Amino acid sequence: MHAPSDTPNLPWWKNLTGYHWFVFIMASMAWVFDCLDQQIFILARNSAMTNLLPPGTDTNVYGGYATAIFIAGWATGGLIFGAVGDRIGRARTLTITVLMYSVFTGLSALSTGWLDFAIYRFITGLGVGGVVGLAVALIADTLPDRSRVGALGAFQALSAIGNVTAGLISIWMGSLIAGKTVSAAWSWKAMFLIGAAPAFLCVLVQLRMKEPEKWVLARAEGRRTGVAFGSYASLFGEARWRHNAIFGMLLCVVGVIGLWGIGFFAPELVGPVIERSLREMHISADNIAAAKARWIGWNSIFQNLGAFCGMLFMAKIAQSHGRKPAFVIAFIAAMVATIGYFQFFNSWTHVFWMSPIMGACQLSLFAGFAIYLPELFPTRLRSTGTSFCYNVGRFIAASGPITIGKLQAALKAGATTPDARIDAFRNAASYMSAVFLLGLVVLIFLPETKGQPLPEDVLPAK
Repeated sequence: MHAPSDTPNLPWWKNLTGYHWFVFIMASMAWVFDCLDQQIFILARNSAMTNLLPPGTDTNVYGGYATAIFIAGWATGGLIFGAVGDRIGRARTLTITVLMYSVFTGLSALSTGWLDFAIYRFITGLGVGGVVGLAVALIADTLPDRSRVGALGAFQALSAIGNVTAGLISIWMGSLIAGKTVSAAWSWKAMFLIGAAPAFLCVLVQLRMKEPEKWVLARAEGRRTGVAFGSYASLFGEARWRHNAIFGMLLCVVGVIGLWGIGFFAPELVGPVIERSLREMHISADNIAAAKARWIGWNSIFQNLGAFCGMLFMAKIAQSHGRKPAFVIAFIAAMVATIGYFQFFNSWTHVFWMSPIMGACQLSLFAGFAIYLPELFPTRLRSTGTSFCYNVGRFIAASGPITIGKLQAALKAGATTPDARIDAFRNAASYMSAVFLLGLVVLIFLPETKGQPLPEDVLPAK
């Protein structure tokens, strides 16, 4: 029996050993560079679609398809590598997934058409999907129980570093375009190449990581008794774990649709709004593309600075008031902030306060997932169950980007002006924001885990 994990009197980092810090940093860097590559895709998506598709093609629709394919790869990778991590080890499998997403992010820059771009994004998604469940399980099983909640909240909050870095890269690309150092048509390729490099280097350091002692001992006992590790038959064959897996997955579906189906389409609103403002200021057409790239980058930075604060706040509320109350607050805040953003963002000045608020509310949910999901499953199924919940719901959530594109297209069918087309996009995003209410329903069927030890089950003999 482990001691309860919630000990609010001491900071979570107190008494961590050097190796604890090494594991936390390496797992966090895997997720930081993962998020960097995700965000680069989001920021470069519209430019890539513009250059890979024939003129006149609706880039928002095909951008939605590419995003859905990426998310489907993410879900598939989560299914595969979560189970592999429970079977052969979290550290070893994490290194494989980081290598996969870094290589194929770089290869995305070599795309010559929409089809090969989509294939590269799917394979990148396979690697991306494996990372978070493995990294969360690695931290949960390596660090002391007392440090788990704070460490996992900080782990998720650090993802904002990758996202902010991607925004800085976008701003830098905008400056290079303005200085005619690179062309707008080539800048998205450069962004993918830059995003691949740090993750590839991270792999070399990760080779030093050992498997958690908790997992090593449990795995040895599992071999002796014949109990299944990383088994979906075991996950769904036992009522307790099946219940947690199904409703944990549904909880994550809501957050993923809200973020990937709505929130991460903010550049498609910011770009036209900024372009309209620039035209009203009589900025030359040659300078508009560079200015848009810079402002989309700034929007991403402020959105993710807000996310960093929101995720740390979520961890604090989850530890002090409980996991389920924290999720209730986060779902309601996410819906209100998202509708407010898409309805009222109409000026470059809104980048500085509306974007951080939406980022804080939407991304806070993901800190909750990092804390809550490993508390629902035993060691032998921790990576499998966490990855299943966090990633497999993306098969359902992959419909979100397609839905917003189709809904926008239907709403703008009669639109004859740029403002009317922007309004159609605003309304599509606002209607979809009702998805956050489903999270409140799902919470009814899930347990409160505050103050409880990580669950374990008796390893049965053959």
